[in-house]
Amino acid sequence: MKRPRKLKKGDKVAIVSLSSGVLGEPFAKNELEQGLKRMKEFGLEPVLMPNALKGMKYLAEHPEKRASDLKTAFLDDSIAAIICAIGGEDTYRLAPFLLEDPEFRDAVRNHPKIFTGFSDTTVNHLMLNQLGLVTYYGPNLINDLAELDTEMLPYTKKTFAQYFNNQTNWEVKSSPIWYEERTDFSVAALNTPRIAHEEKRGYEVLRGAGQVTGELFGGCIESLDDLLNTERNQAEVELAEKYELLPQADFWNDKILFIETSEERPDPASYRTMLQRLDKRGIIKRVQAILVGKPQNELYYEDYQQILLQETEKAKTPILMNVNFGHAYPRTVLPYSTKATIDFDKKTITVLEKMFSD
Repeated sequence: MKRPRKLKKGDKVAIVSLSSGVLGEPFAKNELEQGLKRMKEFGLEPVLMPNALKGMKYLAEHPEKRASDLKTAFLDDSIAAIICAIGGEDTYRLAPFLLEDPEFRDAVRNHPKIFTGFSDTTVNHLMLNQLGLVTYYGPNLINDLAELDTEMLPYTKKTFAQYFNNQTNWEVKSSPIWYEERTDFSVAALNTPRIAHEEKRGYEVLRGAGQVTGELFGGCIESLDDLLNTERNQAEVELAEKYELLPQADFWNDKILFIETSEERPDPASYRTMLQRLDKRGIIKRVQAILVGKPQNELYYEDYQQILLQETEKAKTPILMNVNFGHAYPRTVLPYSTKATIDFDKKTITVLEKMFSD
């Protein structure tokens, strides 16, 4: 696996809309301005890819344009990193335009760059990891750099700053504060704080003792499930099988699976079914452990706990829950295909390898 270099001040960072085109809508003007401003405050030069602002309708109708933007960013040696605008629900449609393009495949392998985002971006991570690139399940533009308060959320700001460092043996710590999702994204919401809560749970051990080591791999559970769920979108499942987007069972033997739920906040019955499909795929019984993200607004927290324990009972999978990644606020970064150790006695997560090549 190839790792990109870390960021430095003055670097150009490409902004791509690989799923939803919401960044180009007039109602997202606040987020666009905030996101660009914050990137510049980090000393970065934001570069909007040609189709990033073409809006939801256009990009929904033209997955090839979204794919073209990602290819353009990888081919441009002056660009050091790629940040996704937001997630969505159909980035899987980019697979034929990317994975069948030898020039794109070579660009990923020969021009490694930081690639960051979460949610539906899970599927982009799977594509890029298939091509041998270490990517980062972490902040995106709209949800993180474009935070409408006067500053980024402190924990998330520190997370983004990690892209400028290259630590080894760094601990993924629990945030002392968690935040609710906003309900108002209008101009009136500018410079207003989110509703905040003291973190009283911290990391919670559902099952497990001692230390477990493995490579981090996973994403949004709904995005992973969409690659398997023929009842929802047969075309996506067929495409996922054709391009082997979700690795086969044996791939997961040395992995720590990380999963989290989206802003749609799936009900307990749906959550159970998604876990069952992962189990049927052979993933649950093979992984070394499971990291579970905090559910957004802590909805269904206890229900998810019980279902996780029930659906992993046969495999006795070690589980650490309430980690700050994915859709809940604030947000850490988890590097794919990178070794980490979970200490279930101390309730710690330590990433053992360097994030970057230098």
